[in-house]
Amino acid sequence: MITIHHLGVSQSDRIVWLMEELGLPYNIKFYHRKVEDNTAPDEYLALHPAATSPIIEDGELTLCESNAIVEYLCHKYGNGRLVIPHTDENYADYLYWMQFNSNTLTVFMAELALKESATLNSAVQKILLRRREGYYQHINNHLSKNQYLAGNSFSCADIMSVFALTTLPLFGGRTVDDLPHVKRYLADIGARPAYIKAMKIAWPNI
Repeated sequence: MITIHHLGVSQSDRIVWLMEELGLPYNIKFYHRKVEDNTAPDEYLALHPAATSPIIEDGELTLCESNAIVEYLCHKYGNGRLVIPHTDENYADYLYWMQFNSNTLTVFMAELALKESATLNSAVQKILLRRREGYYQHINNHLSKNQYLAGNSFSCADIMSVFALTTLPLFGGRTVDDLPHVKRYLADIGARPAYIKAMKIAWPNI
């Protein structure tokens, strides 16, 4: 039985969603962030040396990093479902969009760090803005021609990317209000039964 160590309002939402899409059984252990600074509690930090979210346990194995977790679960327990094989014409898109969340999150964290810097570097700001807008305009253009990120089949690329489009704006990240194809995409995602169920589990007080 897989145990998901679920830190509230974090990227572990996607692992709950993945398990619901695959129809696999799992246990979930909730961890509440510290009231004073909104960081993970000490018991969560002790689970893994990297101390990042998400984290799962499978017997003696403790695994973190979303990309690793979704590939592990899909291949070991999901019979390869939601993974695009290398023989598929959309395989390159699958690989690319599996990285979208990490790319946008990196830019977001860099922008936060720059805002806190005593000396703002306008050249760096321009680079970050260009990259951020490039990522978001690209996904909007891509979704104008595709139902999902790896063509017309829902996949792990979608599970990996949605966090940056839905949850990151809650922390000051870029919104998608001006991206009509992304909005259509999120409406499709939001109507999926597994997504609806997973968000009720992962966000029980909302």
